[in-house]
Amino acid sequence: MDKIQIKNLEIFANHGVFPEENKLGQKFIISATLYTSTRKAGKTDDLTASIHYGEVSQFITKFVQEHTWKLLETVVEQLAEAMLLQIPHLEKVELEIKKPWAPVGLPLETVSVSIERGWHTAYIAMGSNMGDKKAYLDMSVLGLQLTKGCIVETVADYLATEPYGYTDQDEFLNSVMKIRTILPPHELLDRLHELEQEANRVRVIHWGPRTLDLDILLYDDLILDDEELHIPHIELHKRDFVLIPLAQIAPWVRHPVYNQTVQELLERLK
Repeated sequence: MDKIQIKNLEIFANHGVFPEENKLGQKFIISATLYTSTRKAGKTDDLTASIHYGEVSQFITKFVQEHTWKLLETVVEQLAEAMLLQIPHLEKVELEIKKPWAPVGLPLETVSVSIERGWHTAYIAMGSNMGDKKAYLDMSVLGLQLTKGCIVETVADYLATEPYGYTDQDEFLNSVMKIRTILPPHELLDRLHELEQEANRVRVIHWGPRTLDLDILLYDDLILDDEELHIPHIELHKRDFVLIPLAQIAPWVRHPVYNQTVQELLERLK
């Protein structure tokens, strides 16, 4: 992506662990690298097609001055989130906040915290085979749409399928949605679990009946394996009830482990 840079913006604000810092205030220096596409603006000379760095500088100053936090980590995290949610065309931001008057009682030039945050694309599998199945899937779509930092972009058609694994149960209604999110994978997983709990999901039988089942299938090109989460989903390439709706909305997306598109995985499975 292209970059627009704001370097060493000086702001007088009230952040710090000590009460006198919150009361008297001090100088902070913020630098921001804004990732976007400048191509359209460069071809049309239209400022609305890009990011107005003057307005962004005013946004940063106003935001930092209107809030008070103890930690630099909190200031920069909250600022990055606000920028991603409110500044059009911003795909990713690198932020550094410096504190040149840090009260540590030692000779130092400055202390700083730097982070990188951005929008990500994720594909979420949905399934239900208890109660009003369609209502549960609709609820999960709305729940994510109302989640701060999540935008539901596309939802595949709902598909009735036979149960997988444990077969002595009612048929499922399945689908897949594409979302954009600023939530990291584990925070997104936590939100999915919250939505399952809101649907009174009970985990009794592995692959058993459930009101709502939500799984992260893909998250950008990330490959992640730990105790709580596997991305890509380890059963993705084996499940036609996932591949069929996924192929409807994203047949070109490539599995980062098998290096095959969703459409190719579906054809191989058939």
